[in-house]
Amino acid sequence: MNELQQVKYNGDLILTTEQLAIFYETSAQQIQQNFLNNKDKFVAGTHYYHLKGSELKQFKNYFENFDLVGKRAPSLYLWTKQGAARHSKMLGTDKAWDMFDELEENYFNPKPQVDLSQLSPELQALNGLIGQMNKQAISQRQLESKVNHQNHKLDGLSDIISTSTVDWRNDTTHLINAMAVVEGNAPEAHRGIRNDIYDEVDRRGGVSLKTRLTNLRRRMADEGVSLSRRKRTTKIDVIAQDKKLIEIFTAIVKEYAIRYDIWNEEY
Repeated sequence: MNELQQVKYNGDLILTTEQLAIFYETSAQQIQQNFLNNKDKFVAGTHYYHLKGSELKQFKNYFENFDLVGKRAPSLYLWTKQGAARHSKMLGTDKAWDMFDELEENYFNPKPQVDLSQLSPELQALNGLIGQMNKQAISQRQLESKVNHQNHKLDGLSDIISTSTVDWRNDTTHLINAMAVVEGNAPEAHRGIRNDIYDEVDRRGGVSLKTRLTNLRRRMADEGVSLSRRKRTTKIDVIAQDKKLIEIFTAIVKEYAIRYDIWNEEY
């Protein structure tokens, strides 16, 4: 714990999801899932900060030597003392409780440093040995976490790459939902990602999905299809009628999923 460099954001001492997972001996995915399941219990600016865009870029540039965030991560959650406490309660394990006490005492509210030069040579040597043991223990937990993360990443990449046009609707919907989670899981995130993908389909396919949708709805009207059903018809239904567009759409969704690092979910 003594090896943990204090990092502040907006005046608050903060920890990343990955750091919390290491200290609480759980997975980053579990931290993230607990947050998503209890989002109403967290207040932005009090329990956490969610960095995206220019804010994330500035944070990366300022703390580039701290290895706090991947260079390609599209967003990042930073947890304050209150947020770390809330996560320890949600995990409810003895380890989480014990480690939060350690964090509170040694990170969020550190005691004044003792002048080690005033200690006897024997005590200085003992302190150095303890510090080295603590450093090795933290390094081991970090290594295990990175290995688990890498395995999770490889599994995620495999799932994305194996996505085919056989069950393309369900598979691409799953990937788009995962991307939206990275962006906070708000309805506008879903719409924004889908619209970006549709625009890319237009560009690569040399088509206008909007025009094709209008024409499709007109044909449905001529065939006597109800207004409610016509309104429910979307661009994805247009894509479903063209094998080439299905292939283009599926390829683009996979590219976006890899770009969003959805296996990482560090949103």
